[in-house]
Amino acid sequence: MKTKHSKPAPVRRAPRVNVVTLGCSKNIHDSEVLMGQLRGNRMEVVHEAANVRADDIVVINTCGFIDNAKQESIDTILQYSALKDEGRVGKVIVTGCLSERYKPELQAEIPNVDAYFGTNDLQDLLGTIGADYKHELVGERMLTTPAHFAYFKIAEGCNRPCSFCAIPLMRGKHVSKPMESLVAEAQHLAKNGTKELILIAQDLTYYGLDLYGQRNLADLLRRLSDVEGIEWIRLQYAYPSGFPMDILDVMNERSNICNYLDMPLQHISDNMLRSMRRGISKQKTIDLVHAIRDRVPDIALRTTLICGYPGETEQDFDELQQWVADTRFDRLGCFTYSHEEKTHAYSLVDDVPEEEKAARVEQIMEIQQGISYDVNQAKVGNTYKVLVDKVEGDHFVGRTEYDSPEVDNEVLIPTEGHYLALGRFAQVRIDRAEDFDLYGTIVK
Repeated sequence: MKTKHSKPAPVRRAPRVNVVTLGCSKNIHDSEVLMGQLRGNRMEVVHEAANVRADDIVVINTCGFIDNAKQESIDTILQYSALKDEGRVGKVIVTGCLSERYKPELQAEIPNVDAYFGTNDLQDLLGTIGADYKHELVGERMLTTPAHFAYFKIAEGCNRPCSFCAIPLMRGKHVSKPMESLVAEAQHLAKNGTKELILIAQDLTYYGLDLYGQRNLADLLRRLSDVEGIEWIRLQYAYPSGFPMDILDVMNERSNICNYLDMPLQHISDNMLRSMRRGISKQKTIDLVHAIRDRVPDIALRTTLICGYPGETEQDFDELQQWVADTRFDRLGCFTYSHEEKTHAYSLVDDVPEEEKAARVEQIMEIQQGISYDVNQAKVGNTYKVLVDKVEGDHFVGRTEYDSPEVDNEVLIPTEGHYLALGRFAQVRIDRAEDFDLYGTIVK
């Protein structure tokens, strides 16, 4: 007698979590922490997967800093919510700065998003996905960058009163991470092949004031410098007012701390600096730049400027142009002013037309292009330690200690006749230079 066997029930696949990151390096770090927690919960997690699955849980980590970034975040939310309507993804969850700042408006305008979370809601977000927050994973991340470098966030939030900036509205007050946990995180990264730590925060120079009652960035640098396997430590986002000069002493003492400093100065006209509430004058800014270069003569200084701030006159802008030409920053970025709600500057009249803002940015960048060309030409014939990041076409692409990934110059080395392992260092002689690229060959 034959017995009938029922078919086994199909095995249901657990949904995959696809994390999409928009905005700055701080958001990259936050996405990596989220993904580390998900992986620790034995969930399948990917970053910005090209293919979508019908059961995907898509987590969009948004930016809400300026108009262009906000629009990109909104467009991305709309894109994935449309895929959800079509049944091509399962759930859409939004987190990060935009939803911290505009959650009620987003819920009203895009209601088919499953959940909105802010910048400090990691545990709640994990619970919605079906994951537990694991304290033992603190400091562990799933890197989205190449394994040999990592953005290393030492603090959250900002106490500075800059008139144009909405970051305190989205990220809150400054909170330093304890030094012990940062050292442990650096050790974990080093064991997994990370050679370069790129220190980030809204303001690096404020580090330690809330925890230790004094600025402790220099002490932190010494302790991170001692971590075995870390060959480069790079400083981004330093604030000029109250700048702790002792970090320059550490830069001179320790060979694995790059002679590189990213210090957004925003403007030079006293009129603009006062209105921007920067807490520093034109002369003090000039004196600070000179003092930094005197202490570390080989330093590469990067800055960021804003054009078209409310009330910026032709005279203010001429002053800015002349200062850029005279100061000759190694690296420089420039942006148009964005009129942000609930900031102090929002009460001012946004009186510089958009086309004029853009024209002023272009003029500044033309000046900087010439400076960058001259700086690069001076490197021709010299040999530098280069970290190899990737291969593009027929070139290996790397960076010197004077360059941060994505935003600064690159060194291109022909692949023909050379073998270079990605994530390793090489000695490279610079043979020729362009405005923003260097071309070199391996020194045996």
